[in-house]
Amino acid sequence: MSRPGPKIPPLSVTDAQRAVLEGWLRRRTTAQALAQRSRIVLECAEGHSIMEVSRRLRIAPDTVRTWRRRFLERGLDGLCDDPRPGVPRKITDADVERVIVKTLEETPKNATHWSTRSMAAATGMSQSTISRIWRAFALAPHRSQTFKLSTDPLFIDKVRDVVGLYLDPPEKALVLCVDEKSQIQALDRSQPVLPMMPGVPERRSHDYVRAGTTTLFAALEVATGKVIGSLHRRHRAAEFKKFLAKLDKEVPAGLRVHLILDNYATHKTPDIKKWLLAHPRFHLHFTPTSASWLNLVERWFAELTQKKLKRGVHRSVQALERDIRAWLTDWNEHPRPFVWTKTADEILDKVAAYCRRISDSGH
Repeated sequence: MSRPGPKIPPLSVTDAQRAVLEGWLRRRTTAQALAQRSRIVLECAEGHSIMEVSRRLRIAPDTVRTWRRRFLERGLDGLCDDPRPGVPRKITDADVERVIVKTLEETPKNATHWSTRSMAAATGMSQSTISRIWRAFALAPHRSQTFKLSTDPLFIDKVRDVVGLYLDPPEKALVLCVDEKSQIQALDRSQPVLPMMPGVPERRSHDYVRAGTTTLFAALEVATGKVIGSLHRRHRAAEFKKFLAKLDKEVPAGLRVHLILDNYATHKTPDIKKWLLAHPRFHLHFTPTSASWLNLVERWFAELTQKKLKRGVHRSVQALERDIRAWLTDWNEHPRPFVWTKTADEILDKVAAYCRRISDSGH
């Protein structure tokens, strides 16, 4: 007759412990091992035996015993892995701080920014250590971005004016985003373009032959995405006036026309002002200086550049203009409006926060 084993102490969990254990189970980012240990404890707390928990969770009885005992001894902390033995830490917090301070506040003598090699040489650490520290603190000295803040004294008023037209356009009116894409080059590659093949991308020579330039005047209708375009070889107030006349002809007579455009000099000449006085249904709304991102037609120009001009091959300006007209016609057959989502307050708050960051950093 076998002797009965030692009596196993009962396992119970408090409401606070149960909330933590159930939270670990629900959270998607919880490690699978920790989630399994939480299930073991919760099952044991329901009064199930070790063998029953083993069958229910399809794990070894010894695994259930181990984590049951660890929870009884140390509570929730017992479910976490103990520190593993290994080589003692060589990089101290002071070393990490030294690398971060040096990265943010200094530059090497012979370069504009640090690399892992130059920082390793300057600090006496290995490249892999420098790389790990930079990744941990999201530092990337090799990367650089450009920016420009508008200094327009009427920046706030102009942002509210333009964004108001996007989000709440006036009735019986047409809102058009107008701009010019000047100096579009007709480029012919110096050698024939090699077509794409399986495993090989399309290839073209890095150099090219210039055949001339043209300028595209475009007006993007905010509501529908349709574009009225006009091509001219020069970029002067005279060409802009012709484009305004084209808009006046194509927009129905019963509608007022609100034009969103930048502060380019050709938009404000005496001849243009005189034309506007003779056509009172046209109202001009200027974007702030150095804030062309506020004009939706710039997004349409990006589409044209990416899908037609960037990889295009044109042996003459005439061929370039034919392609632009064909692309414009195709766009207008299936126009896609660009939807503005940011309110003026959201934009101004973001600009203000950026300015505060720059001010706090001492620049």
